[in-house]
Amino acid sequence: MTPEKTAVTTVANLMALAARTAPKGKGVDTIIIRVLTGKELSTLATRLTEMGEKHGIGFFLRDAKNIIVSNACVLIGARGDTPVGVNCGACGYNTCAEMAKECKTKKKKMTFFAGPNCAIRMADLGIALGSAVKTAQIHNVDNRIMYSGGVAAIDLGLLGKDCTVAYAIPLSVTGKNIFFDRDVVK
Repeated sequence: MTPEKTAVTTVANLMALAARTAPKGKGVDTIIIRVLTGKELSTLATRLTEMGEKHGIGFFLRDAKNIIVSNACVLIGARGDTPVGVNCGACGYNTCAEMAKECKTKKKKMTFFAGPNCAIRMADLGIALGSAVKTAQIHNVDNRIMYSGGVAAIDLGLLGKDCTVAYAIPLSVTGKNIFFDRDVVK
């Protein structure tokens, strides 16, 4: 293994650390993190390709090509169905109790992510993602936050059954940023 490949795994772990220690609403951590390397990257990319073909989503196919040639991938998700208890209404319900009741209702999944989700938990997820990519940037590791990779990770169950929303952050260490000049997808 080259020094660069070893370093990217170290940075992926530091990104997980940054996401874990990022501020959370009311100090309650609902963030779920996993670092993928090796064959796990192939599994994620394959599932993303399958989903892109099945649903006719071109950017899933493009993103799968990035993931398969990445050195590692940090998955960050959240248990968004865990309300904070402040009754802000941003989730679309008047109270956190109403949202929690709706979350317990078993319904056929028609979307990639499960909802409703607490807006504060989604803000926590965004802050965790920002903290993670900041860490990658500080260490000069090319990266990109991908909605698509998070969809495939949830579909594969890589973050457990309680994860309602997730994003993938593939990492690459090469002479040119693989996430910059990408195919334009319609």
